[in-house]
Amino acid sequence: MKNSRFINFSFIPNCRGFLKRNSIREKQSLGSDEASKLQIEEYTLLRVCFISLAMTCLFLLFIGSNGYGQTKFTWSYGGIIRGDQSEKKIALIFSADIDAEGLGFIDSTFQALDVKGSFFFTGNFLKRKNNRNNLKKLLQHGNYVSSHSYGHLLYCDWTKRDSLLVSKEVFEKDMNKSFAMLGKFGIRKQHAKYFLPPYEWYNDSIAGWASEVGLQVINFTPGTYSNADYTTPDMGKRYLSSDTIYNRITRYERNDPHGLNGFLLLIHAGTAPARTDKLYHRLPNLIEYFRNKGYEFVRVDELLKNK
Repeated sequence: MKNSRFINFSFIPNCRGFLKRNSIREKQSLGSDEASKLQIEEYTLLRVCFISLAMTCLFLLFIGSNGYGQTKFTWSYGGIIRGDQSEKKIALIFSADIDAEGLGFIDSTFQALDVKGSFFFTGNFLKRKNNRNNLKKLLQHGNYVSSHSYGHLLYCDWTKRDSLLVSKEVFEKDMNKSFAMLGKFGIRKQHAKYFLPPYEWYNDSIAGWASEVGLQVINFTPGTYSNADYTTPDMGKRYLSSDTIYNRITRYERNDPHGLNGFLLLIHAGTAPARTDKLYHRLPNLIEYFRNKGYEFVRVDELLKNK
């Protein structure tokens, strides 16, 4: 039900007409006591009708705003996967767990081209001294940094998405550890509320638990396969080269009526050594290409500033 014009309202009772027609007929044939009882019943029914109508209106408002209170964004399983499609803005988002060898290149590219990005790190990442130094530089240069969880847990089954693999208690403990570690670098939850789940895989329950602790789940905008930049040649047909991914990104922009407006474009900040063809090395070309087409690169909190 994406448009209220196609909703059948016939289930809402015509309360006023029903009461008026029936009460006139029945009161003429009843005594005073029975008439009083009938008035009470009518009043009760009228209240039920109005409550039903009010709840219906609230429901329509709910689904009219995608169920999450923001009509301009695209949602999936309680997470935001695309911003406002009327604005030519793209958020480059990066995740890193153990592998993060590309951060130096990414940071220097952003400085040279005056771009700000959004980075999501795990506790495994923060345990390494070199990674901590890179994190400090990213913050100094005005980038957005938040959590990718602490232990890089797989929250739900790959084939049965509604089947949780972690409890709420485990989830909350993991997130507390994550922000305790991020807090050492001055990153507070209230200023880093956008959360990219590990493996970019989650469900409604995870999004709900995140919301309860003050976080909003986000995920990459699907369609370009940029998230496949971690694949390695030994994966056979699953492997996608950086040229292939780059061409898919540009083709998607040409074919989608809204281009890449509001896009959350994911690139991994590091990959396994077996992948020598790094997508992040294409960032200078990617940024120049889309800037020439009128796009602005922004942090995720700016892209989603109304949420």
